[in-house]
Amino acid sequence: MYRKFFLIIFLFIFITECSKKEVISNKPPDDKESYKIYEEALAAMDKGDFFFAANKFSEAEKILPIVEHSAKALLMSSFCFYTINFHEEAISSLENFLRKYPADENVQYASYLIILSNYEQILDEKKDLDPLLKTKNLIEDYIKKYPDTDYTMDLKFKLDLIQNQLAAKQIYIAKYYIQTQKWIPAINRLKVIINDYEETIFIEEALHRLVEVYYNLGLIVEAEKTAKILGYNYNSSQWYENSYSLLNKDYKKEQKKLEKKSKKEDRGLVRKTIDKILNK
Repeated sequence: MYRKFFLIIFLFIFITECSKKEVISNKPPDDKESYKIYEEALAAMDKGDFFFAANKFSEAEKILPIVEHSAKALLMSSFCFYTINFHEEAISSLENFLRKYPADENVQYASYLIILSNYEQILDEKKDLDPLLKTKNLIEDYIKKYPDTDYTMDLKFKLDLIQNQLAAKQIYIAKYYIQTQKWIPAINRLKVIINDYEETIFIEEALHRLVEVYYNLGLIVEAEKTAKILGYNYNSSQWYENSYSLLNKDYKKEQKKLEKKSKKEDRGLVRKTIDKILNK
């Protein structure tokens, strides 16, 4: 009898608890409602309200009935975040797009937007190297994966700019070491530029700074060798002239004599021309 009593009590509690639970509907979302949300997102984007549009596109993506339309909505959401410089949100959304829709026709574009979102966060050459290196790696991977796209052409140009910024960072650090007379770290930084960034605009300055460091250390032979490399490759460069004047103390005197001689010749030529005009 007690067993029946306890069984009845147990069943009563179980039924009561089940009735408290939220009823989960298996009814799919209304197709018309999902496209209405998508249209609201488009309208907001047209008005320039990109933040609202991004959230609406994201809402639509979750309930649109066709997978291609869902993919498009998520990509549009990412684009809206990118447009208003919400770079971290854009990157997160784009990475989500690549995970959920790896076979979508816009995968290349999504990957390109991820790189742009990283690229536009790069700081000046006095700051941290990590964002530059990360973006550089992303671009190099993209170029290998998609070598023949319009996006690749743009990224190659941006890669050159990044290389110059990386070299600028190295030269900035090297100059700091030179100012504090930390010669060995300075040499190491300058050699990084010479070995890794020889196609950048900073290669000439790096070679000259290396001449300076060797000269200050009394390593005249090394300084002259480096100056010859600079002269062989960039003999019309101001940096080569600086190196040459450093190693040749009479250079400035010779330059002044040549300048005086040149001025006299110029004045003579001017005067001769005037005389010809007057004698006509």
